[in-house]
Amino acid sequence: MRVQAVLAHPLPDSFAAAVHRTAVTALRRAGHEVTETDLYAEGFEPALTAAERAAYFDPDYDTTAVEALVRRLRASQGLVLTYPHWWFDTPAILKGWFDRVWAPGVAFRHDRAGGRIEPLLKDLRKVAVLTSFGSPWWLAELYMRNPARRILKAGVLTACAPRARVDYLALYDMDRATAEKRAGHLARVEDAMRAF
Repeated sequence: MRVQAVLAHPLPDSFAAAVHRTAVTALRRAGHEVTETDLYAEGFEPALTAAERAAYFDPDYDTTAVEALVRRLRASQGLVLTYPHWWFDTPAILKGWFDRVWAPGVAFRHDRAGGRIEPLLKDLRKVAVLTSFGSPWWLAELYMRNPARRILKAGVLTACAPRARVDYLALYDMDRATAEKRAGHLARVEDAMRAF
């Protein structure tokens, strides 16, 4: 499978970066063709430009500024998204990747009559989220109800890639995680990616 592994963390020595490296290694060992996208290292600018927003409903929306990332997305049969949750949400750079790269004519097509949008990522079959929370499980899942996961699954993927299956692997209470707990999480990531 052609898998794009996306990392959204500014520090190359972060735990998220270690999770990303573990995932990429396991995916390659399992025989997948992996393309890595490190949004911070690539200097990705997450904010929509004024011109992009003004043209958002144009039939020929211009993705020239993010064309390399658009090509990677269109080629992807699988996605592995690695990021921490900050304030119970994705990092701004990852939100911007969705805003700018999952664009009209790429991830979806507007229904000119004002109805539902038409999904265009029909080759995207599987998405894995590898993430962490500084908060304990009960706070992220019971109290906050994990808004970022709900938006990704019920919003973005349902609209743009409705056939994609989503797997979600999170390390909770990251701020107090011991070395043993982190190692156990990396082992779970490796197992999940071998079965991807």
